[in-house]
Amino acid sequence: MAVRIGGQAVMEGVMMKNMDRYAVSVRKPDGKIETKVRKCESFADKHPIFKLPVLRGVVNFVESMVLGISTLNYSASFFEEEEEEEPGKIDQMLDKISSGKGENVVMAVVMIISLAISIGLFMILPYLASEILGRWVGNPYIILLAEGLIRIGIFLGYIVLISRMEDIRRVFMYHGAEHKTINCLEAGEDLTPDNVMKYSRLHKRCGTSFIFIVMIISMVFFFFIRVDVIWLRVALRLLLLPVVAGVSYEFIRLAGSSDNFLVQIFSKPGLCLQRLTTKEPDRSMIEVAIASVEGVFDWREYLKKERNGHE
Repeated sequence: MAVRIGGQAVMEGVMMKNMDRYAVSVRKPDGKIETKVRKCESFADKHPIFKLPVLRGVVNFVESMVLGISTLNYSASFFEEEEEEEPGKIDQMLDKISSGKGENVVMAVVMIISLAISIGLFMILPYLASEILGRWVGNPYIILLAEGLIRIGIFLGYIVLISRMEDIRRVFMYHGAEHKTINCLEAGEDLTPDNVMKYSRLHKRCGTSFIFIVMIISMVFFFFIRVDVIWLRVALRLLLLPVVAGVSYEFIRLAGSSDNFLVQIFSKPGLCLQRLTTKEPDRSMIEVAIASVEGVFDWREYLKKERNGHE
């Protein structure tokens, strides 16, 4: 039985997801590890049609974004300044309007703003820049290639810029701890800090690789957009984003379980990009990642069955 655990780094912690459960483990300011385990039912479980290829990728992308923001907020709550005893007027107003669900409203607003900024920065801006280039270059292939390269350049610059922030650098270290732990588990070794430290901080199913694949596949899809009106070309790009995300998800899913030569070649750029978004963790971070896995997966029982099955 293959292990299909995935996760992400959060502030001073790691989130791991397995099937319909996820766990967030955080190293609190007092040095102790706190783990929260919750169930999460996928939209595709209620509507099986969304388990079909490509469609499942769209659902997974949206659900991952929602879960990611939620777990980041949870981890950040351990390091916020002590809140006032009485909620502020804005909090009271939100709770009143949303029937006590002000926190959910804030999370929804944050997600919408984050998505809008991402689309503007990584989709619309590269397109507009390539349109300016098109005033001097008439070849559509070159313009399309320039748009893709500008998009990749903006993304790389963004990663390099935020990696200079101390908090983000620590998140990248926890990102490395997440990958090392999953790699150790998939290799069939006991999850001990010493074992986990030996493994690579890179992983083929990483979200960083997914983003890179999205940028590459989008170049192929966008090439077939043949309309003269600029706003319509932008609108069609936005409408195609769910399809691009779905196809990219299928590639990442295949890459995570295939040793095919061509798949390995196309996976290399994403793995190289992970050298920017992951850093080598210390032992305490590995302990947090192991705690998160243990919240959703009995790795000892799993490895016992695996070893008995190979005797």
